[in-house]
Amino acid sequence: MKAVRWYGKRDIRVEEVPDPTIQEPTDAIVRVTSTAVCGSDLHLYEVFGAFLREGDILGHEPMGIVEEVGPGARDRLRPGDRVVVPFNIACGHCWMCQRELYAQCETTQNRDHGKGASLFGYTELYGHVDGGQAEYLRVPQAQFGPVKVPDGPPDERFLYLSDVLPTAWQAAAYADIPPGGSVAVYGLGPIGQMSARCARALGAERVFGVDLVPERLEMARRHGVEVFDAGQIDDVPAQIIDATEGRGPDSVIDAVGLEAHGNPLATLSQKLAAVLPDVVGRPMAEQFGVDRLRALTDAIATVRRGGTISITGVYIGSVDPMPMLDMFDKGIQLRMGQCHVRRWVDQIMPMLLDDTDPLGTADLASHYLPLADAPHGYEVFQKKEEGCTKVLLEPDRTIPQILPGGAGAQQAAMA
Repeated sequence: MKAVRWYGKRDIRVEEVPDPTIQEPTDAIVRVTSTAVCGSDLHLYEVFGAFLREGDILGHEPMGIVEEVGPGARDRLRPGDRVVVPFNIACGHCWMCQRELYAQCETTQNRDHGKGASLFGYTELYGHVDGGQAEYLRVPQAQFGPVKVPDGPPDERFLYLSDVLPTAWQAAAYADIPPGGSVAVYGLGPIGQMSARCARALGAERVFGVDLVPERLEMARRHGVEVFDAGQIDDVPAQIIDATEGRGPDSVIDAVGLEAHGNPLATLSQKLAAVLPDVVGRPMAEQFGVDRLRALTDAIATVRRGGTISITGVYIGSVDPMPMLDMFDKGIQLRMGQCHVRRWVDQIMPMLLDDTDPLGTADLASHYLPLADAPHGYEVFQKKEEGCTKVLLEPDRTIPQILPGGAGAQQAAMA
């Protein structure tokens, strides 16, 4: 089969690899029909290579058709089932899973590295499991993980259940927005876009969004977000505070994470860890890592006193300086962590089954590419070129389809 493989910083290749096989009774084999490039994949592409091996298969946002099922998963799955595969691998029955903390599953937890549940396509720290940017995928713990979805609607309606939608829903839920309250979302990439839409679905009356990419700002406007262009405004927190009677919003979602703009010293630290030999780069990343904290410090400055900050952007620093005086004085709450995908699926699914598409799944991706074009997809997504808002890879597709501004915007214009 063909698969997207990592060979170094900004060096991914589509190559032939052996087809996956059933290795454990609870495995399944899925023929991938769609798989997305995530912002977290860009961390591997740019700054997080110290824990990858040359030839690793990337990707953790797949869906497809079940081809084969191990004997331990046949009570749930059959060949021909259409499924979405959550990015974290959970057993569904351990102590953590019983508490719906699926990202901390004790069956797949990576204790040698002090990390949580295993993830598809995401480094030695998280299990070194082959990813889903491939024609076929071996799915461990298939007796619990895969989410069955109906035939009919296009893949993009359900694909985001693998990561984007549950992560955004959790971000909004963790933000603890009061009914009729307000929330600001820092970062309007795919997770930020959906966080804003999920916040509205969960009862937020006013949703503010901050970014500096024109296509992202315009997409957010289409979905009722009051946007602030960080590239044009010197003091974004002050502007949002002014828009909320001088208090700040009830909640803030940080959907940016470790690669925020600003802090050249932290940027240099990340780049050095990515290019140094593993014997040096790994300890540097694990023990001395410093994140670019501009989005998080702006979130702290923005939120009202007694408010809540929900962190869904990925951070990897171990010695990050935090403004503890301001955090304590303002009495803010922090919620964060890897998404517990299966915890939120039942809440989201009714909206995906609604043909009016209330979450706007058709208005997120801009690039629909053959798997062979994955290197181009990574490049334009990372560089924010060609109006790229999200990249979907389709193994069966032969002709690229690029819809600047999001598919939904293009479809509306054509109508």
